[in-house]
Amino acid sequence: MNEPSKGSAKTIKLAERRVFSQSFKPLYQEGMGLVEQAAEYLDGKGRLEAKKLSRTAATLYAAESMRLTTRLMQVASWLLLQRAANSGEMTRDQVASEKSKVRLDTASAHDEALGWNELPKDFLELVTHSLRLQALVRRMDEEIYGGVANDTRTSSRRANPVSDQISLLNTAFARG
Repeated sequence: MNEPSKGSAKTIKLAERRVFSQSFKPLYQEGMGLVEQAAEYLDGKGRLEAKKLSRTAATLYAAESMRLTTRLMQVASWLLLQRAANSGEMTRDQVASEKSKVRLDTASAHDEALGWNELPKDFLELVTHSLRLQALVRRMDEEIYGGVANDTRTSSRRANPVSDQISLLNTAFARG
């Protein structure tokens, strides 16, 4: 029986290959496109549709809108970091350090929530798409960097997640 030697066997991480190659571009474009699509919807048609909702559904819509934008900003931050590593603007070690500020665990209300059935169809499609994208990014993150994407010890120490997000975006776009 032939058994591969332990020293020569190397696991191929498909997610790592995808992120650090040209095949990352479609994922990046999907994520950034979804951010734009959600922003357009929430500032336009979504605002009008929200005014027609019952008080219960409007409250759920407001809460879910915040979750949606938070989820998309976290995914966008992760994508920007990977793009920076892919283009050589940051080292993988720098990305690994900075990505610890990214949270890929923003949940959503469930379809059993009171008022869920009243929410606009377009809004629910955005929520569903964002959850699928977040799940994909989280799986890729775990495969590339190992462990759980978000360490609860780190997230409990965070004083200001908005400040962390701004810092992360500044790092991703920094030149020098």
